[in-house]
Amino acid sequence: MGLSAYTLWGLLPLYFMAVAPAGPVEIVAGRILFSLLFCALLITLTRSWPAIRTAFRNKAVSGTLALAAVLIGINWLTYTYGVTSGQAVEASLGYFINPLVSVLLGVIILKERLRPLQWVAVGISFVAVGILTFSYGKLPWIALTLAFSFGFYGFLKKRVGPRVDALTSLSVETAVLAPLAAITMIILAVNGTATLATNGAGHFWILAASGVITAVPLLLFGASARRLPMTTIGLLQYIAPLLQFIVALVVFHEAMPAERWIGFCVVWLALILLTVDMVLAARRNAISRRADAAAVVA
Repeated sequence: MGLSAYTLWGLLPLYFMAVAPAGPVEIVAGRILFSLLFCALLITLTRSWPAIRTAFRNKAVSGTLALAAVLIGINWLTYTYGVTSGQAVEASLGYFINPLVSVLLGVIILKERLRPLQWVAVGISFVAVGILTFSYGKLPWIALTLAFSFGFYGFLKKRVGPRVDALTSLSVETAVLAPLAAITMIILAVNGTATLATNGAGHFWILAASGVITAVPLLLFGASARRLPMTTIGLLQYIAPLLQFIVALVVFHEAMPAERWIGFCVVWLALILLTVDMVLAARRNAISRRADAAAVVA
């Protein structure tokens, strides 16, 4: 389930190619509305409406999810714009940087203390951003917006914790964004720039499939996250940006000059160090738990 979720996310750029000539704004607005419809169907089938009502009644939960909805909306729009404007490589970079941003947020917001390897990884990531800024001739704002929006989104989702399952969370988030998405679709239709109903039945159903394409990976991820250790999830998360990177090079034929390769290699070095630290920490914790258990038995 974890492999399936991250593979689907990694191949998402191919879907944006399939829905052309729809623009990023229409794609995201449609994604929100059709995701809400698909979630409503799943909630009805699973008889989960009480969980939705409970989430909305809890002001702490609904408020946190509303803020998370804004962040994921920004994330979706930025990512869609990046892919459809020929900048899928930079978009993949955002999700490579994301684990490093999450570590940084832990220090700044949660006042966590970093281990030496984590400090080295974060420092290397700043060097990488500098190299890539030189390569692009500008700050890689698409990558940084994706990394920070998804980093803060993940932080908020952790605050909600196990009180809200993946389906309920997605339903509340899309419900919050749905009014704005509906207004956007109406404005596009009035201006004559909407493609949903003007490019044939095939195009309509491909856009409508965005609800399934959005919800299914999230549900698979939610199910896998409950069954896998965090170390495994941490390793799996690199699958999506790696696939996005490959698609950008092989399918979209985006340029990768030498200095950009250097920047990406520096990012990957930081991720390797972060992964090594994560695996070592997991092993130390496992040894410590076994020692504590043995002490209790003794």
